[in-house]
Amino acid sequence: MIPIRVVLVDDHRVVARSLQAYLESFPDIEVAGTAASGEELLRNLETWRPAIVIQDLLLPGGIDGVETTRRVRARWPLVKVIALTASTDEARMVGVLRAGAQGYVRKDADPEILLAAVRTVSRGRTFIDPSVGGRVAGMTEELTPRETEVVRLLAAGRSNKEIADALAIGEETVKTHVGRVLGKLDADNRAQAVIQALKRGLISLEEII
Repeated sequence: MIPIRVVLVDDHRVVARSLQAYLESFPDIEVAGTAASGEELLRNLETWRPAIVIQDLLLPGGIDGVETTRRVRARWPLVKVIALTASTDEARMVGVLRAGAQGYVRKDADPEILLAAVRTVSRGRTFIDPSVGGRVAGMTEELTPRETEVVRLLAAGRSNKEIADALAIGEETVKTHVGRVLGKLDADNRAQAVIQALKRGLISLEEII
């Protein structure tokens, strides 16, 4: 069995060492290196050659986790990224997924969630922490086909005007559809709507990258 090579990126050394000890307790995972910043990761990635990078989004230095993810994916497209963060900012989550991350895990999640994320992402699948958008479970009202089209365009970062042009409808009609989408997905803004749509399987991760 070839272990999954992982690199950890977190400026809190206690966190990084705890994660390393936990992950290396499983025979199918090997921690190839740890970095305290995006710059340190990029300098050493060619040497470490990981399959997966697990990184905090709030990093010291000149580049944050979103930009680090973008650079990793641009230079080493076979390396997968899992964002590990204490942030509850839905816009930041959407940003890192658009930058190319294949996984997103909250720092307050059970360790088993991170383990599942590593194994899932290593198989080429995406993983979103189940606690994100947990309100979805109680929803019953479905989106119409046109509303589903709108949420896919929202996920792609399109403005109301761009959505109107793409669907050949007026901007006021788009605003109406967006309002209905937010209501049906129990979302307060567009970023939350995208997260809820991901959780419900209405869109795939590939549609927002």
